[in-house]
Amino acid sequence: MQGPSIRMLPLNALRVFWVVIRKGSFRSAADDMLVTPQAVSQQIKLLEDILNVPLFERKGRVIEPTEQAILLSHFVQAGFDEFAEGVRRVTNATYRNRINLNVSPYFATRYLISRLGNIQEAVPGADLRLTTMVDLPDFAADEVDVSIQWGFDTWKEYDTSLLVRDPKIICCSPALAEKIRQPSDLSNMTLLHPVLSRDLWLKVLNHLGVEYHDPERVIEFQDAATMRRGTISGIGVGLISKIDALDDLQMGKLVAPFGVHALQDMDEKDTPGFYLILPKAHRRVKTIAAFCNWIVSQDWD
Repeated sequence: MQGPSIRMLPLNALRVFWVVIRKGSFRSAADDMLVTPQAVSQQIKLLEDILNVPLFERKGRVIEPTEQAILLSHFVQAGFDEFAEGVRRVTNATYRNRINLNVSPYFATRYLISRLGNIQEAVPGADLRLTTMVDLPDFAADEVDVSIQWGFDTWKEYDTSLLVRDPKIICCSPALAEKIRQPSDLSNMTLLHPVLSRDLWLKVLNHLGVEYHDPERVIEFQDAATMRRGTISGIGVGLISKIDALDDLQMGKLVAPFGVHALQDMDEKDTPGFYLILPKAHRRVKTIAAFCNWIVSQDWD
């Protein structure tokens, strides 16, 4: 038996479903759409009846999306993103060659800024608008075309391409290094964690053969530059990007207690990197596609 035809799916019900998923409740969605919670509930019920699957579990005043709803939400969001992008591009000529690029601050300063002058040659007429953010933006709400972010390629709903790995070196101040003789000593140290990957130390300690215990002393940092300064100041042991660590080690600001190659053979899936990320529909815009091709073709190592 075939599923419901796309012609049978009311666009308004899909829109209401999308807002409920984003807002987390019927009431919040109703406030956002300036309608009553009852109206929202009716649209969700209509969609559930047409699809013949439950989309939300009602637990008193709390709702939880079902597995089917979570799966559907990815496709609905991609569809509305594509609608919005198409309307924006065809109705405003000033946007047709504009590329709104959102980039990790670290990637922007360490890799990208020095090469921006080459973009006009690669993508003639491109109007590049650059913003920086430590986390992945909301492409629709923030009007972002393309993003470059640090992580482990967990953005399965988007088109992603690895640009460059970001291998780490375990580093600390010279004074702190005197207290570290073997990897197990890290269990007694203050570990400096990146907020974007709170389990990175777990992966590192597993690689070193150290049983991980939740440390009593943990300090989290939102960005790599602040973690690096914290490591240099001696407040704890940090995981510093190789490109920075080698400079600090040479100048004597930091020490690598287990050597600079201790993590070089970590599994690639446990080694972070900087990724080009964008909704699949955005690649259909020629200017954006040309920019992406240029970014991916660069040697960032």
